[in-house]
Amino acid sequence: MFETNLIIGGSEMPAAGGSTFQVVNPITGKPVSVAAAATVADAQAAVQAAAAAFPAWSETPPGARRALMLKAAERLTAATEEIVTMMVAETGAARSWAAFNIKLACDLLREGGAMTTQLTGDVIPTEKAGCLSIATREPWGVCLGMAPWNAPIVLFVRAFAMPVACGNTVVLKSSELCPATHFLITKAVTEGVFPAGVVNLVSHSAEDAPEVVRSLIAAPAVRHINFTGSSHVGSIIARQAGEYLKPVLLELGGKSPLIVLDDADLDAAVDAAAFGAFMHQGQICMATGRVIVLESIADKFVARFAAKAAALKAGDPGAGTPLGSMINERAAQRVERLIDDAVTKGARRCTGGERRGSFMDATVLDHVTPAMDIYLAEAFGPVAPVIRVPDDREAVRVANDTEYGLSAAVFGKDLSRALTVSRQVESGICHINGPTVQDEAQIPFGGVKSSGYGRFGGRGGVESFTYSRWITIETKEPHYPF
Repeated sequence: MFETNLIIGGSEMPAAGGSTFQVVNPITGKPVSVAAAATVADAQAAVQAAAAAFPAWSETPPGARRALMLKAAERLTAATEEIVTMMVAETGAARSWAAFNIKLACDLLREGGAMTTQLTGDVIPTEKAGCLSIATREPWGVCLGMAPWNAPIVLFVRAFAMPVACGNTVVLKSSELCPATHFLITKAVTEGVFPAGVVNLVSHSAEDAPEVVRSLIAAPAVRHINFTGSSHVGSIIARQAGEYLKPVLLELGGKSPLIVLDDADLDAAVDAAAFGAFMHQGQICMATGRVIVLESIADKFVARFAAKAAALKAGDPGAGTPLGSMINERAAQRVERLIDDAVTKGARRCTGGERRGSFMDATVLDHVTPAMDIYLAEAFGPVAPVIRVPDDREAVRVANDTEYGLSAAVFGKDLSRALTVSRQVESGICHINGPTVQDEAQIPFGGVKSSGYGRFGGRGGVESFTYSRWITIETKEPHYPF
């Protein structure tokens, strides 16, 4: 088994008392890694290390920060094989998904480097004679970053790349489902790259999570929090941060609609729906959670979609199957229950739906209605509910009939019509004639409603990880009334 430590102040160390926890491979059930199980004292030590590093790091010139961000990207690239292998072992993902994670993560580090010189301000017109009024962007200080297991490389790097580029220092909380993956990333970018204390890593067991996370949020030196994960946990973190009046950037769950209008290129829509619904076994926040199809072309679309899905079998990703394992058998059982509930209530299972341990083939459910649990629930598995609607107006209503609002897609050849529909969909992201699953390092990424608030990436990330500060310079002797 691969053993990991905490990384605090540039040094690896075990948890206080030597506590550890194990992670097992979801395919074989055999232990893969054993990680340090941090205590509250360990978490606070990481915060103190980050706070101590902040003054010098925040004063580091942008060119020097850029050079280190680019060096971090090189180090991450050099560690690709080790990190990808560990991600596959801990999460059951296909190597292709892990390799994509590495590419986008390196893009995020390079984009962060590019943005170090873009922390620009403004000269503000003022009514006060003889006064120069300006606004600057300032780093918050210590930022707490928490990333999930489903895209464990890209989302973990996203939790620190822009904060560090903007002059913050960070404490990262690894996922208890892939701590070794997160350890290897942190080690790659801290050894000989960033100064000690700029990037710190804390891992913890599942049972210790509430106490450790609350202590990190409450720590006075922590000034900003970013979290990617479920809406349920995100709401808990937001409430706890609110107790201390700390800003939070949240990227949470989704139930992304893909609308197929009656003039759509059906083959293109099928390919996008299959990619969006089944890539990484549907365990992506942007996954296509509903395929909303106009009734007049629904039969043709469903026939082609089901044929495409029938070829997408799940198995050991090392054997070359298009789909890998879900994160664990418990997650697959939950999806199985959603499918069974839908079928019992009248949905037609066109293909897939049978579970083999943590494996499940691509599944298409037709004639899904609001009476079924899967209509509203974020499945987070390889199942695509198809909802038939009579017209554009009803397609928009159904697309918005959810608490979530992360990504969306609209397919149609009449671009004016497709754009009109897309602008009525309540989401932070919408793609016309493209899949719901898309991401780039420079894009302001985030959602609305229960999918969270704030933006990662590009200038949106700069705004999230800095605050605006007003400064005035009196150029003439001011006049006071007394």
